[in-house]
Amino acid sequence: MQKLTDSQIEENLKQLDGWEYINGAIETTFEFKNFKDAFSVMTRIAFECEKQNHHPDWTNVYNKLNIRLNTHDANGITENDITLAHTIEEIITSE
Repeated sequence: MQKLTDSQIEENLKQLDGWEYINGAIETTFEFKNFKDAFSVMTRIAFECEKQNHHPDWTNVYNKLNIRLNTHDANGITENDITLAHTIEEIITSE
């Protein structure tokens, strides 16, 4: 998998709401009504991650979910990260 250039990353981020390019990864934070809602969405995302065989670095504290994506093998951002970010966005907006 090819590592994307900074300009390619920035162009792709224009299509993702609330995602930022920070220290070699794209990341975002979502806030939910409560822990149960946050964990429910995390579970849905986890199934999609398994399908795509691409897994985020993420943390959850009560109703907040922080997601950080990069491709360790490429040492940067690849199309896999962009695809997973779009999938995550679809899950969030369907809630």
